[in-house]
Amino acid sequence: MRLPLPLLLLFGCRAILGSAGDRVSLSASAPTLDDEEKYSAHMPAHLRCDACRAVAFQMGQRLAKAEAKSHTPDASGLQELSESTYTDVLDQTCSQNWQSYGVHEVNQMKRLTGPGLSKGPEPRISVMISGGPWPNRLSKTCFHYLGEFGEDQIYEAYRQGQANLEALLCGGTHGPCSQEILAQREEL
Repeated sequence: MRLPLPLLLLFGCRAILGSAGDRVSLSASAPTLDDEEKYSAHMPAHLRCDACRAVAFQMGQRLAKAEAKSHTPDASGLQELSESTYTDVLDQTCSQNWQSYGVHEVNQMKRLTGPGLSKGPEPRISVMISGGPWPNRLSKTCFHYLGEFGEDQIYEAYRQGQANLEALLCGGTHGPCSQEILAQREEL
């Protein structure tokens, strides 16, 4: 019985790719999740930087899409959204299903993966676990940032560029992507 490659990967099996002369054996298995990763309602601390970057990316993408549809340019010719529009867009961003995100393991370190997250050094093949608690955790993370910074400050940071939005949400001395926090993550 022959199974398609996605099913083989789902079950953590081995796949042999290539023709008879240049076969390459690849294997992958699903990450082993600890109790916090499986059952906690909150994003585990070691994944918060990735979660923040995913939220910043989604906010930026959705705000850009809304601005492209807008017909109200500001003094610089850019499309500026009304307060009610960007508030709705940000709320819808946090309310989305987040199904395109999941967790995978790279060099024995679990990482979130999905749109807007750096691919970095990755194995040639990996298995991502999506669904389960991850969409709800990302939604909660998103709403947390809306509450912490407010829609006005988030939109203003976005208007200064995606890097500024990510710096607002994820940077700073105590942000989830600060060097101090990342150093603690490496120690785990």
